Amino acid sequence: MPTKRLSVVVTRRLPEAVETRMKELFDVDLRGDDAPMSKSELAEAMKRADVLVPTVTDTIDAAMLAGAGERLKLIANYGAGVDHIDVSTARQRGILVSNTPGVVTEDTADMTMALILSVTRRIPEGLAMMQTGRWTGWAPTALLGGRVGGRRLGILGMGRIGQAVARRAKAFGMQIHYHNRKRLRPEIETELEATYWESLDQMVSRMDILSVNCPHTPSTFHLMNARRLKLMKPSAVIVNTSRGEVIDENALTRMLRAGEIAGAGLDVYEHGVDINPRLRELGNVVLLPHMGSATEEGRMEMGEKVLINIKTFDDGHRPPDQVVPAML
Repeated sequence: MPTKRLSVVVTRRLPEAVETRMKELFDVDLRGDDAPMSKSELAEAMKRADVLVPTVTDTIDAAMLAGAGERLKLIANYGAGVDHIDVSTARQRGILVSNTPGVVTEDTADMTMALILSVTRRIPEGLAMMQTGRWTGWAPTALLGGRVGGRRLGILGMGRIGQAVARRAKAFGMQIHYHNRKRLRPEIETELEATYWESLDQMVSRMDILSVNCPHTPSTFHLMNARRLKLMKPSAVIVNTSRGEVIDENALTRMLRAGEIAGAGLDVYEHGVDINPRLRELGNVVLLPHMGSATEEGRMEMGEKVLINIKTFDDGHRPPDQVVPAML
């Protein structure tokens, strides 16, 4: 008799090639449109699936896991970050969690540099001027930005993405500084020409540009709070391509409006799509719709990792990208 295929429920639309391969391998329930599942839809999916493939838009907390069916044995997350999943509770209930680490590193680092350049060189302001027909010609003092070469870049979180940002910034002639939970090995510091700061407060107060590249965990929630933001130089710029919850968005908005911080480039927000409306009004801020990892290549590689994790699990082995609470 043929072996019964795993029941896999996917919560969002994925690249067509990934969905096609899933249909070949599993009994898969694909999403008809690209709208996020409602809470009730997600709960129902967790009751009937052997494997759930969620994304960052799906909150899978302890209450949601408590209602999961006995069949659910793997949550194969489409994405590297898993702060939207209660991994500890899942593990207690015998549900494995996997993710897609390393895939979006280069893409996110590219976007970090794009935001740094956009803010410091006032690119959106120039673009708006051209699109509205307000440009009347070159002038010696028009839209003066700042040179990035020689500036001090402080990287908050020196994991894969932070190091990729450092390599790019080094090529631009920036001075690399970082704060991390653990200091890097000496050979990596030498390669990146990076200076380690044990004190985040001291680093923040001395940087020209601060790049947030750490995950959202209980210990990093509002790590850049009002007190720490006030330590930044008035001429400094802050960029975030990691998780919005790391920065106190209301405090940041107040300081940007008051001129206490020169500018910001944000791809993520504390409350998702519910962005502080006053933040949208500011001319010294570049806002992007969480597109740091949005490349065709990256999305395909994420899908391939999800497929490998599910297939390995189906074959009776531990998924290669299994997440355990100690990793968080």
